[in-house]
Amino acid sequence: MANNNISNIWKKEDWLAVWIGFIVIAVACIAVLTGSFDFSAAKFGTWHWWENVEEKKSLAAQFNGEFWIKLLRTFLVTGILFGIGIKLQGEKIGKFIPAFVVLFLICIVVRMISAEYTLKMYLEWAFWALLIGLLISNTVGTPDWLRPAIRTEFYIKTGLVIMGFSVLFSNIAKFGLYGLGIAWIVTPIVIIFMWWFGTKVLKIDNKPLVITLASATSVCGTSAAIATGAAAKAKKEDLSMAISISIIFTILMMVFEPMIIRACGMNQMMGGALIGGTVDSTGAVVLAGSALGEEAEQVASLVKMIQNILIGFIAFFVAIFFATKVDKDPNQKVGAGEIWTRFPKFIIGFFVASLVASFIILPLTDGATVKSINGVLDQYKNWAFVLAFTSIGLDTNFKSLFKQMQGGKVLWLYIVGQVFNILLTLFAVWILLSGVIFEVPNLDMFK
Repeated sequence: MANNNISNIWKKEDWLAVWIGFIVIAVACIAVLTGSFDFSAAKFGTWHWWENVEEKKSLAAQFNGEFWIKLLRTFLVTGILFGIGIKLQGEKIGKFIPAFVVLFLICIVVRMISAEYTLKMYLEWAFWALLIGLLISNTVGTPDWLRPAIRTEFYIKTGLVIMGFSVLFSNIAKFGLYGLGIAWIVTPIVIIFMWWFGTKVLKIDNKPLVITLASATSVCGTSAAIATGAAAKAKKEDLSMAISISIIFTILMMVFEPMIIRACGMNQMMGGALIGGTVDSTGAVVLAGSALGEEAEQVASLVKMIQNILIGFIAFFVAIFFATKVDKDPNQKVGAGEIWTRFPKFIIGFFVASLVASFIILPLTDGATVKSINGVLDQYKNWAFVLAFTSIGLDTNFKSLFKQMQGGKVLWLYIVGQVFNILLTLFAVWILLSGVIFEVPNLDMFK
């Protein structure tokens, strides 16, 4: 048994996601700190169908020698690392490689489309990745030979480990009581409310789906859904459902929430905090915040970053709750071993990456260096997430998705939960940032 547990660290997906994430982080740190080589991944700059419109480049202008080198580097880094991971899990690398080549090509199309000037103003790449994948799977169908590369959770888990490096604990100190009150007090209350509403009022039998959707709604969409779903042993279909609903409503909130906030006359600080606490995706938070102004974008991003730190804690408590209450066998005593089995190991990687960035790299260097490292890591994280979102679309069929709706109960769970989330967050924002009770923080603290 002990030998089996030890072998898990190089044979199980959770641990392999940790090692791949650490490798990417380590190489990025070495590249930036030494300046001896370039490790940056490919990124499509904002482009327009016509050259020199709004000072944006045409698409063709981006395909220069430097871009092709970065694109090749991105393909090799992701392909080799994930390929090794697939091999260590006992699967056939010969089937994975050609499938991954095609999946990566689809992802290039996704990144290319999502960088177009007009489309980028309203929708982020997560939507296009899901949409293109869904179009393929629900029209011509996803071919069997492509399925070895459709590894949604593997890609997202790795992306989350890499993302951990950007979650600095110093951000908590920066925003102090304000950020904690908005991000950390509201979030668990929303999860508990949605759990009660889903299981007691709507009487949804699929409890892993309820807790997965509740976490996606209250924290940060896909990232929280994957972490919580793993702790609750949610099925792949449950994750697809939670993520699909989250993305659809994230798009709607990203577009309309800034409009409503502006119409209500709310100031940028309060509006940004509301967006950061209620819009699911980090990228969508930045876009929605920027629609209100620079101050709103800064506050929204900071609230969301503080909220993201909760991912690991929530996954840990969900693992304990499901092991001891939801799935407990009356004749079996639940020990630490069962909780450890349920706990998503990649969350350890997320925390370690955050601790290293917060308490080793940042004190030894400076904020600018950490920002440069995150500039490199951010693109590898994005590519991992694009691979994941495209995989979700390719692996999702509308017929099976509608069956999981349970007569619309799942949709009602999200809508009611999100409305409760918005109202509670608005109340917290008013208490903390209106100036009626507490002193309004100085915006210079965010710089």
